[in-house]
Amino acid sequence: MSIAIMTNTMMMSGMNMIINKKWAMPSKDTFSIKPINELLHKIINDGQIVLDPFSNGEREFGTLTNDMNPDVDSDYHLDALQFLKQIGDNSQDVVLYDPPYSPRQVSESYKGFGKQVTALDTSARWRKQHLDEISRVLKNNGILVSFGWNTNGGGIKRGFSQEEILIVAHGGSHNDTLVTVEKIEK
Repeated sequence: MSIAIMTNTMMMSGMNMIINKKWAMPSKDTFSIKPINELLHKIINDGQIVLDPFSNGEREFGTLTNDMNPDVDSDYHLDALQFLKQIGDNSQDVVLYDPPYSPRQVSESYKGFGKQVTALDTSARWRKQHLDEISRVLKNNGILVSFGWNTNGGGIKRGFSQEEILIVAHGGSHNDTLVTVEKIEK
C-alpha cells in the first residue's frame, strides 16, 4: 500500500479511500462547521432521501429528521432507535449519524426534558443497535455519514466500505471531529 500526501489529502492506493484533515472552530451544530458542510454538499444530491435520527434541529440536509428534544424543529421526537425501527427496509439514500458522543453530551442535549442519562446511552450495544437499523434502512449503495471521536462507522460486517474520512481539528484542548463516509453493498 502506498500513501501520497497532497495538500492535506491522503489517497491510499488499493483502497480508494480519501483522508482529509482540515481546521475549523468547533460548534454544537455539527453540519454548520465549514469543512463538514462542504463535505455534505459534495455527497448529498438533490432528490435523495436523507435520514437524520439525531437532527438537533438542523434541517439543511435531512429530508426526514428526528430529535428527542420536543423543542427543536424536527419531523419526529422519538428515541433514535424507535425512530429507526419505523423506517422501511432499503428506503434511504443517505443516513447522517451524529449522536451525542459522550454521557456529558447526552446530558447536555436532553437534560431539559427528563431524559435519564445512563452509560447505556453511549455504549457499544446502544451504537450497535442503531447501526444494525441503519444498515437495514439504507438502499444498496446507500451512504452512511458518521460523526464522532472514532472512524469505526458501520463496519464491514454490515456491508460498509469506507470511502472518505474527514478529520476536523479544532485546536487547543478540543477533540477532533471525525467524519466517516461509507457506502453499503447489499
